[in-house]
Amino acid sequence: MRITDLNREGGIGSNALLIELGAFNFIVDSGLHPKLAGIEAMPDFSPTEDKTIHFVIITHCHLDHIGSLPVLLKKHPDARVFMSHASHMLIARMLHNSCNVMKRQKKEQNIKEYPLFTHDEIDYISDRFEVLPYNKRLNLYEGSDELEIVLHAAGHVAGAGGFEIEHSGRNFFFTGDVLFDDQRILPGANFPIEKTFETIVMETTRGETERPEGKTREQEVNRLLATIRHTIERGGSVLIPVFALGRMQETLTIINDAIKSSRLPASRIFGAGLGLDLADYLDQIAKRVGQVKFTRKVIKELRLKRPPRKLTPGREPPEQGIYILSSGMMVEHTPSYAMAASLLSQQRNTICFVGYCDPDTPGGKLLETGPGENFVFEAYDYQTPARAQIERFELSGHADREELLEFALSAKPRNVVLTHGDPGARAWFQKALSGANKDLNVVDPQPLKALQV
Repeated sequence: MRITDLNREGGIGSNALLIELGAFNFIVDSGLHPKLAGIEAMPDFSPTEDKTIHFVIITHCHLDHIGSLPVLLKKHPDARVFMSHASHMLIARMLHNSCNVMKRQKKEQNIKEYPLFTHDEIDYISDRFEVLPYNKRLNLYEGSDELEIVLHAAGHVAGAGGFEIEHSGRNFFFTGDVLFDDQRILPGANFPIEKTFETIVMETTRGETERPEGKTREQEVNRLLATIRHTIERGGSVLIPVFALGRMQETLTIINDAIKSSRLPASRIFGAGLGLDLADYLDQIAKRVGQVKFTRKVIKELRLKRPPRKLTPGREPPEQGIYILSSGMMVEHTPSYAMAASLLSQQRNTICFVGYCDPDTPGGKLLETGPGENFVFEAYDYQTPARAQIERFELSGHADREELLEFALSAKPRNVVLTHGDPGARAWFQKALSGANKDLNVVDPQPLKALQV
C-alpha cells in the first residue's frame, strides 16, 4: 500500500490521504485548513492528476475533512463517494454553509479564489454520495482485483467512522477521528478491538495531552458546571466556544440536563452558528438512523436566544448569560471571537474551552495567555489585559493518547502510520509505540511524499 498525505502543511488541517492499493486508487477525506484561506487552505491534489481515483471515503463531516470535496470531485468526476448514513444526511448542509462563509470572506477579506465551489456544484455532486452502513461489508472490483471495506462507528461526532480494508489477504485499519468514551448525545467508538491488522493509519490529535490519573469525562463535566454556576453567581457571563457539529449539541445537552436537575440556575442561554441549524438534521438522524441522542427538544427547553448581532470590543453584552457560540477555536470573524473580545477585560466573566484548539488560532493563543497579560484581537485592532477567567476542560471529541496507544498495540500491526496531529503529538506516539514494540514500523509521512507500507 502506498500512502501520500495531500495536506500540504502536514499536521491537522486540509486532511486528505491518497491510497494506492493493488489496482485501486482511493482518497480518504478531502478537507479545508481552518487557519488558511484560498487555494492554500486546500489539499494539494496534484499527485492525483495522472491517476484514476476509483472512490473517496468520508470519515465524518467536519470541514477539515470535507471542505474541499466538491473541488476534488470536479477533478475526478467518475469517483464514487462513500460515507455513513448520518454523514450522508449532514454533508450537503455543511458544504452549503461553507460556500456561504467563503462568499462572505471574499467580500470582507478580498480572497479572490473564493468561493472554491458553488451551491449548484454541491447539489450536482450530492447525487454521487453513497451510504456505507456501519458493519456492512462492501466488495469492490477493478478488473480481476477485489477490495473489501467495512465502516465502524468512531464516536467523535454523528456519522463518524473508522474503516477496515481487506485486500489480497492483508488487513488495514484507518481510525479517522475517534472518541472511545460515550458522550451525552453519542455512544463511543465501536472498533474491532480483537482483530489484528497489518497496518493501522491512526489519528494523533491529543498526543501532547497527558491524561491526568483518575480524571474522568464526568468529572470534567462536573467541573464545567461548577465553573458556570460560580460565574453566574458573581454576576458574570460565560462564553463556551464550540464546533458547530458535535461540541455545540453536546454542550447544549449538558447544560439543559443540569438546569432541569437544578445543578445550574435557570439562566439566559444564547447560541449562534451552524450548530443550531444542524439541530433539525440531527433530530432526523436520531429518528431515522438511531444512535444520535440529540433532538430539537433541547433547544426548545432551553429557550435558546440569539446573541446580539453587534458587539463592541471591551464592552460587555447587554444581557448576562451563557453564550455557546462557534467557532470552537475562536477563529477571527466568528461569533465566539466577537464575544471573547467583549468579555475578556472583565474579571467576573469566564471563557471555557471544551474542545481541541490549534495553538496558532486565537483560541489556542488565549489559552496560553496568563492572567493579566495583554491579548490582541487582531481582526479588531483591539488589545486588552486578560482579566476574565480562562479554563480548559478535557471534553474533547478525540480519544486520549493512552487509549489510541492501547488500541494500536492490541491489533499487533507491523506498521503504524501517524496522521492528523501536530508535530509534538506525532513525536509522542512515535516514541511510545516504538518503545512498546521495537519491531513495529512507525511512520510519520511527509506531506506529498509517497510512503510504501
